[in-house]
Amino acid sequence: MSATGLDVFDKTLQITNIWLDEVMEVIGPDRHVAWKVLSVVLHKLRDRLPVDLSAHLGAELPLLVRGVYYDQYKPAAQPADWNTVEEFLTEVQKWLADTRPTNAKDATRAVFALLSRRMPAGQIAKVKQALPEPIRDFWTSAEAA
Repeated sequence: MSATGLDVFDKTLQITNIWLDEVMEVIGPDRHVAWKVLSVVLHKLRDRLPVDLSAHLGAELPLLVRGVYYDQYKPAAQPADWNTVEEFLTEVQKWLADTRPTNAKDATRAVFALLSRRMPAGQIAKVKQALPEPIRDFWTSAEAA
């Protein structure tokens, strides 16, 4: 029997919970923090990408995750000009400040690795190519970890 009465909602809840479980493997067993980490890193990634590529990435996300991805999106302000890993991680850390202490580097690695495992390889290749080389290299190192 369906938990929500709609298969599309059941499926997105199931997929989202799988994604959160994978984030929690890195940051610890707190589903609320995992949701915050996923949403913050996705927001910062979205904000660093050109608008058209950001939209293509968003279209590939599970429905529930897609909703948080687009929350408070301001396409006219994109892409942000963070060119170093340190700038990117500073942005992530700033937005994680209202949750339990969470390392921005670990959080970002967890989400980058998750995206590499769960999203189409061609889409991830395009996203990585659009990022400045230091951030792209950081992503590649997250995949290997």
